Amino acid sequence: MDERRLYERLSYPFPVRLETITNGKQVLKLTTKNISASGTFISTPMFFPEGTRFILELTFPNNYQTDKYAKTLNGCKGNLVRSTAQGIAIQFDRECQMECLKIL
Repeated sequence: MDERRLYERLSYPFPVRLETITNGKQVLKLTTKNISASGTFISTPMFFPEGTRFILELTFPNNYQTDKYAKTLNGCKGNLVRSTAQGIAIQFDRECQMECLKIL
């Protein structure tokens, strides 16, 4: 399988508040499995259909080097691109991409 990712992934369990904005409103408090400048994989046993839209609020801990960018993802929107038994992959909308993670 060819690697198609543009940016390196950071494997860290950041807390994330996830709100669905399509297919009915749901609010979940979960953690990331990994994150990059353009998207994230979030561990969840729930299934969502491809194309589901989300609003994310991601929290970086104070001791993490990117904490000054913590507000970068508050209210960020993204699109579900893959759902597995382990979780969901969300691609951030272009304006929400995290500049601070593009240098990894």
